[in-house]
Amino acid sequence: MKALVLAAGVGSRLGEITQRTPKCMLPVAGRPLLDYWMESLTRVGVKQTYVNTHYLAERVRPYLQSKPHGVEILEGFEPELLGSAGTLARAREFLSSDDCFLIIYADNYGEIDLARLIAFHEMKKSPPLVLLAYHTPEPNRCGILELDHDGRVVGFEEKPQTPKSDIANSGIHVATRDLFDLVPQHVPADIGFHVLPKLIGKMFAYVTDEFIQDIGTPESYASVRARRENMN
Repeated sequence: MKALVLAAGVGSRLGEITQRTPKCMLPVAGRPLLDYWMESLTRVGVKQTYVNTHYLAERVRPYLQSKPHGVEILEGFEPELLGSAGTLARAREFLSSDDCFLIIYADNYGEIDLARLIAFHEMKKSPPLVLLAYHTPEPNRCGILELDHDGRVVGFEEKPQTPKSDIANSGIHVATRDLFDLVPQHVPADIGFHVLPKLIGKMFAYVTDEFIQDIGTPESYASVRARRENMN
């Protein structure tokens, strides 16, 4: 299995914290945020990963070239951001050699066993997409899912003003090659806005109680650092 890791974000909401360091390389207990994802991918047997870069790419590149945790990384530098769906389309040839692949948004920190997500995908007979989801205390800041009794996604809305549930999309997915048929031709294009709405009724969500935190603000970054330092 291969993986697409989306790591090109500017991290503008973090202010001065990301002026010299891209978000994916922010240190958490002495390790870059991206390193935690490489470790998690290794645990489920991922040996090859496509990582997109853009903002301060020269500060990400040495880490990628070091083959962290033994993972061989293909960098996809984007002079202009393609959006998550645009990056997915660009990585199609790399990812399509396997029946399914993982998609990770690297601006999250997660203590996640990806094997559970993969097993859920197999149990549901490999639909085009399975989202890892979690209960959030701030549903108006997330992509919110409505699920039926079987875990099928019957509704999805990005950052709704009036959320219909508290079940949030984590930005951690397992997908099949069928997903590429739904990616728009134009760029920039976004998975959340341009792809997921086409999958209503066809994709599933695996709801976990594992720890997931979007690192989007100085406060959330500080909380993750404190959590990790207390664990060490």
